[in-house]
Amino acid sequence: MSRRAVATINTAALTHNFSVVRQCAPKARVMAMVKSNAYGHGLQEVVETLKDADAFGLAHLDEAVQLRDAGCEAELTLMSGFYDVSELKAASAHNLQVVVHEPTQLKLLENNPLPVKVWMKVDTGMHRLGFAHDEVARIYQSLKALPHVQLQGVMTHLACADDVNDAHTKEQLSVYANCMQQLPDIPVKSVANSAGILAWPESHADWVRPGIMLYGCSPMMGLTGVEHKLKPAMTLSARIIAISDCDSGDAIGYGATYTCDAPTRVAIVSVGYGDGYPRHAATGTPVSIRGTLCPLLGRVSMDMIAVDLSNMEEAAVGDKVVLWGEGCPAEMVAEHANTIAYELFCNMTQRVRVEYA
Repeated sequence: MSRRAVATINTAALTHNFSVVRQCAPKARVMAMVKSNAYGHGLQEVVETLKDADAFGLAHLDEAVQLRDAGCEAELTLMSGFYDVSELKAASAHNLQVVVHEPTQLKLLENNPLPVKVWMKVDTGMHRLGFAHDEVARIYQSLKALPHVQLQGVMTHLACADDVNDAHTKEQLSVYANCMQQLPDIPVKSVANSAGILAWPESHADWVRPGIMLYGCSPMMGLTGVEHKLKPAMTLSARIIAISDCDSGDAIGYGATYTCDAPTRVAIVSVGYGDGYPRHAATGTPVSIRGTLCPLLGRVSMDMIAVDLSNMEEAAVGDKVVLWGEGCPAEMVAEHANTIAYELFCNMTQRVRVEYA
């Protein structure tokens, strides 16, 4: 029995979740988001699994170069574009698409006649990246005038699409539509993230850009992936390494932050913040043992957590414990840790063994 935490990546679940994207937006092309090591799921393995995607979105140049060096010939898009001449040259040399979102990038394109594929980004209200709406027509014409630039389309990003009751999304879509009307021709358009795909069909446009839903989690407030017919792609598990019987009044773990209010059977599980399990997961955070949810007790240690076995008296040393994934939704764990599932996946450390099934 290995004490190491194991992240099992279900490639069939990835393929299934991709099919849900296709079902939700059947007329749109799909740019699958695989940034940050495919949300912790393994960059190259996820790209190979999602071979039917029309393109892949990445955050950094080195991720794209890694894929090219591995023989990937798919369309790859750098979502933040390039920041200097060397990155522009690399993007051109590796046949990458780049997102242009601010004036410095435009000047670099004008001063360096390198063949490159470009998406233009418009800020419609998120105020993170993108050209202001009153600059759209001018920037668009400037990009089209560059003979070495292949303009792929115009994109924006939704800030509040995870809340169907927030009017901000409709406002953003209205701003985007008005911007598109300023242009002399009809560009290829891309708006929808995972939340847009699931909840805002008017945002689907020509390209959709799914992220978290590919990995089986809901982007929507208060929901889990199963409610969208998604399947968890990652199951993080560890083992029970010790069991003890604690009396009423016994304190558990560092800081004695939890005190048993009755005789309690306690399991020690071989996972902790050294593996990326959230240190701030609160008492009550669920884990799954033999298909039954059991609550975390006390503080998370670097290598161990304590779990209340009141719901699973027959548990034994060596039993598998699911920290999130099959039978224990990552969204539920994230809520108890005051974070989001994205962070759980991305914070998993290198000492966790990753297996593909």
